Amino acid sequence: MKTLSASEQDALASMIREELEDERRWDQAFSRSPDALAKLAASAMAEYHAGKTEELDPETL
Repeated sequence: MKTLSASEQDALASMIREELEDERRWDQAFSRSPDALAKLAASAMAEYHAGKTEELDPETL
């Protein structure tokens, strides 16, 4: 970073701050949703065990 100009250093620092903020937002979003995700997974597994699902065929997507 020492070889970059001041404006390039500032731009790089801004990108790093944005990435860190984005990670923080994702962490917050996932920390609020584990119960919802667990319920969705349980529902999907119940449908699977009840025979209400079909095998995915990539050719028909």
